[in-house]
Amino acid sequence: MSIRKATFVQGEYYHLYNRGNSKQKIFLDRKDYQRFMDLLYAVNSPAKFNFADSVKGISVYERERKEKLVAIGAYCLMPNHFHILITPLSDNGLSKFMQKLSTAYVMYFNQKYKRTGALFEGKFKAEHANNDRYLKYLFSYIHLNPVKLIQSDWKKVGLKQKQKTLEYLKSYKNSSFLDYWGINRIENIILSKHNFPNYFSKKYNFTEEILTWINYNN
Repeated sequence: MSIRKATFVQGEYYHLYNRGNSKQKIFLDRKDYQRFMDLLYAVNSPAKFNFADSVKGISVYERERKEKLVAIGAYCLMPNHFHILITPLSDNGLSKFMQKLSTAYVMYFNQKYKRTGALFEGKFKAEHANNDRYLKYLFSYIHLNPVKLIQSDWKKVGLKQKQKTLEYLKSYKNSSFLDYWGINRIENIILSKHNFPNYFSKKYNFTEEILTWINYNN
């Protein structure tokens, strides 16, 4: 259920998403994906952040944040859209976070590609994950989005090459799939898993869930 006009409540979970204006691509190269992921961490604070102020040689993930606006449970970046599973940690924290995230990325994108105007298709959309079954499903839904890039009709006809699909997901760096798969990388710090139900306490639990969906139409 869409709740875009409603107030976002602390302790509740929301699936946020948006896509490029007229379905245009919002990520054109690897650096674009990385900048958006860096921003997921960098702007998640009431304090101001500017990449120009960063100390040379110091990763954005080494910057200390005394408090966060939101907790992120999962995310996936696709060529022309993104998904984020999120819960606010302060009053109006979610809206502030998304405003900072969108503004910072659009400024970066427009400057890099020498363009002007809107990049996204209006304001971000939000759905309230108001029951446990739906919330758990969202972790699979979000992380399986990249499968559409190698087989767009997989949900209708089933996966043709299941092992190839799994290997593709393990190579896709633009989502939190790797963080649940147990890969140690600096982007692990984007997530705040302890703010979400402990569905996947071990890698085995996540693997089992993903394989269940991969074999869904079998």
